Amino acid sequence: MANDGPASIDYYVWLLSDWAYLGGVRFIQMAARHRLRVNHIPMRMPDVYAGSGGVLLGDRAWQRQAYRIQELKRWRAKLGIPLNIEPLFFPADIDLASCVVIAAQHRGLPVADLVNAIMRAIWAEDRNIADAATVADIATAHGLDAATLLAEAATDSVRRAYHDNTKRALDAGVFGSPFYSVNGELFWGQDRLDMVEEAIIRASTRSSGRTP
Repeated sequence: MANDGPASIDYYVWLLSDWAYLGGVRFIQMAARHRLRVNHIPMRMPDVYAGSGGVLLGDRAWQRQAYRIQELKRWRAKLGIPLNIEPLFFPADIDLASCVVIAAQHRGLPVADLVNAIMRAIWAEDRNIADAATVADIATAHGLDAATLLAEAATDSVRRAYHDNTKRALDAGVFGSPFYSVNGELFWGQDRLDMVEEAIIRASTRSSGRTP
């Protein structure tokens, strides 16, 4: 279809998110179908939860934790995607990997494959994403200058951008991961991707003046 609708879509993502992992590749493929630029916004979920009334996984009631596992198994089967329900390195400190993504963005580099590879490393490959060597290996595998990105990830400007992403998420109304924003309309969860695509089509139809 012609790109006469939204030019981009905001993608609020916590790189430790199981649900973002399950939807990551499908989302990027969907955006490509509609020729949309994806604005990756890595955020720090503990701070998002603190500002929106959310509860970290380990602090949730057992019923909620048990149901999450059931749902992960269902979606793993439905999508045919490899997923370790209880990864070897989980939870893990995701801040370094998030800042490496932001450092790549500051250099104008594409980050979609990097983001999905980071999440896959956690949820399908049992790799320790808190380890700088692991992050470097993933970046290198995607043709990126890992040493430079790791150095820039520690700079004040990148750390500030990470903080600003989290504030931006809260200001937008985000309270979980993944969140997608199409012309300001928010969608929570990879199970809403069909609705995201419908919103993109509606926006394109209105923009072009076509009758739905």
